[in-house]
Amino acid sequence: MTEMNTSIPAAQMWDERYGDAHIWSGRPNTALVDEVSDLTPGRALDLGSGEGGDAIWLAEQGWQVTAVDISRVAADRAALASRERGVQGRIIWVVADLESWLAQRPNGGDPVRTDSGESFDLVTASFLHSPAPFAREKVLSLAADRVAPGGRMVVVAHAAAPSWSAHHDMDFPTPEGDAAAISAGGGWEVEVAQVRTRPATGPDGQSALLEDSVVRARRI
Repeated sequence: MTEMNTSIPAAQMWDERYGDAHIWSGRPNTALVDEVSDLTPGRALDLGSGEGGDAIWLAEQGWQVTAVDISRVAADRAALASRERGVQGRIIWVVADLESWLAQRPNGGDPVRTDSGESFDLVTASFLHSPAPFAREKVLSLAADRVAPGGRMVVVAHAAAPSWSAHHDMDFPTPEGDAAAISAGGGWEVEVAQVRTRPATGPDGQSALLEDSVVRARRI
């Protein structure tokens, strides 16, 4: 992975990271597919939507999706992909800082959007990590407030660094920690909280098993 310049504003940092070409496969994350496939489609919120792999897959399953990312480069690339896949009418792409956007009051503080503060049947966050300072637990807690009664929140995160990474000293999220952030306000049933492994291929062709933290919770 290209070293990221954390001394510049976060939006600029992520725009530079996405650069001029795709950095992800465009496929949805496996754990998200596993946890969402049995749900009845409704309104979904995808946090840190990047190039749109998860949001586009959700739209193809019948969800009406609001996808939020701080990078304009990523959002524009995702919007183009949604048009190519024929689901542009099912996705609203939002370029915003997650913490600020989630903290908005209903129908207030945003002259552009009309759905600020609305609730969702599903909130997803896949690999919501940043090398720059980022209030991840607060974002998850704020996002949990957007889930409608009976709705779900699904959070997938790196639980450990891959063998080829230089970041083995990092503190990675745990299922217990993410479940606690989601349910801090009470009124939640944690349905899944576990570490799963998946096969992966490294930058030099090396094979490895990666560890993911997976949490699915239902708002009561």
